[in-house]
Amino acid sequence: MDFTILINIVYIIAAILFALGLKMLSSPESARKGNLISAVGMFLAVVATLLTKGLSFQWIVLGIFIGSILGIFAARLIAMTAMPEMVALLNGFGGIASLLVGWAVFHAGLRVELLTIITVFLSVLIGGVTFTGSIVAWGKLSGVFPSKSLLFQGQKILNLTLLLSILTCGIVFISNPAANYQAFLLIVALSFFLGISSVIPIGGADMPVVISLLNSYSGLAACAAGFVIKNNILIVAGALVGASGIILTRIMCKAMNRSIANVLFSGFGSVIKQAVGEEKGDIKPINVQDAYLILEAAKSVVFVPGYGLAVAQAQHVVRELGGLLEENGCEVEYAIHPVAGRMPGHMNVLLAEANVPYDQLFEMDNINPKFNAVDVCVVIGANDVVNPAALHDKTSPIYGMPIIEAYKAKTVFVLKRSMATGFAGIPNELFFYENTRMLFGDAKKTISGLVAEFKES
Repeated sequence: MDFTILINIVYIIAAILFALGLKMLSSPESARKGNLISAVGMFLAVVATLLTKGLSFQWIVLGIFIGSILGIFAARLIAMTAMPEMVALLNGFGGIASLLVGWAVFHAGLRVELLTIITVFLSVLIGGVTFTGSIVAWGKLSGVFPSKSLLFQGQKILNLTLLLSILTCGIVFISNPAANYQAFLLIVALSFFLGISSVIPIGGADMPVVISLLNSYSGLAACAAGFVIKNNILIVAGALVGASGIILTRIMCKAMNRSIANVLFSGFGSVIKQAVGEEKGDIKPINVQDAYLILEAAKSVVFVPGYGLAVAQAQHVVRELGGLLEENGCEVEYAIHPVAGRMPGHMNVLLAEANVPYDQLFEMDNINPKFNAVDVCVVIGANDVVNPAALHDKTSPIYGMPIIEAYKAKTVFVLKRSMATGFAGIPNELFFYENTRMLFGDAKKTISGLVAEFKES
C-alpha cells in the first residue's frame, strides 16, 4: 500500500475518533471515555503527521518531554477552583500556537499560493486575539485583574478601528508578502491589542460564555493553521472545536436570555449600582442542628451547586450527605444551571469528581417542574442562577434569564459565608423569602456538620 494512502487512512480514523469523542463529551456518563477516545485520535494524528514531514525528532521529543512534565504538574497540583482559569490559559496556548505556525510558514518561504497567504493572515489574527483575550479572561477569573466590566468612552470605536486597521494591513500583506514584513508585524501587534480590548469590557458574570467563545476561536485558529501547513486532520480538528465552541456559546447565551453581541459589547455588571441601606426584608439564619432536623424529615432534597461549592471544595461532603439522605429514605437530586460556576460544565466536573451518580444530575428545564414537590432545596453559593428577580424585576440586569426555580421548594437552605452578592454583583431576593433559611459559614464545614449530625443520630 502507498505510504500516502496509509497516512490518509490514519487521518480518517483520527477524524472519526474526534467526532465520536466529541459526541460522548455531551453526556457526563460518557465524558471520560469520550476524552480518552479523542486523545487516542490525537495521538494517531500526531504520529501520522510526524512521519510525513521529515522533521527533526530530537526537538519534538524534547517538546513532548517538557509538555508532559508541565501537564502532569498542572493536572496534579491545580485545584478544581482554579480549573476555569486553567481552561482559559489552555485556550490561549492554542491561539499562540496557531499564530506561531503562521509566522513560521511566513519565514520558511513566501513562494506559496494566495490561499496559503490568506490563511497565514487568518491564523495570526485569530490566534493573536485568542491568546491575549484568554490571558485577560485568566486574569479576571484568578483575581489578578478586576472581574467587573472595564468600560470607557469610545471603546467600541477603538475596537472597530483596530479591526479595520488589521484588515487594511492584511490586504497590504497579502498583496505582496515579501515586501511587507512590517505590515505582518503590525498585524501581530494589533491582534494582541484587539484581544485585550475585546475581553476587558466583559464582566466576570459572563466568563463562562467568554471561555466557550475563546475555545471556539482557538479551534478556528487551528483550522486556519491547518490550511497554512496543508494538514487535513488539523483542519478537521480545528473545525470541530470551532463549531462546537460556537454551539456551546449559543446554548449558554440562551440560558442567560442574551445574545452573543450583548455579552461582548454590553459591559454587563458595569452599571449595577447597589442601594446602600435598602431594606429588602429580614433574613432568617438557621444553625446546623436545626437544619439537620428539617433534612432528617425530608422526603425529597435537591442540591443546587454554584461556584461556592468549588471555592469550599465541598463536592465530596455533599456527595456523602446525599448518600446519608438516601439511606434515610430521601430522594436526592442535583439541579445544574448551564452557566453555574466559571466555565461551561464546571458543576458537572466537580460532581463527577465526587462520583455523584449521573442519573441524579438534572438540567434546569428538567428539574424546574419538580420543585413544587421538593421538601428542601440546598443552594450552595449559586447566587445568580436562583435569583427570582430574573423572572419579574424588569430593572434587574438579569431580567429574562431562565433560573433554577429553587424558591418553589417548601424550604430553601442557602449556604453562604456572608450576605455578599454573587459574581454578577446583583442582590438576590431569594435570601429574603419566607421559606428561605440562611446557613452562614464555609460550605464544607457546614455540610460536614450536617453529615456528623446524621451519623450521630
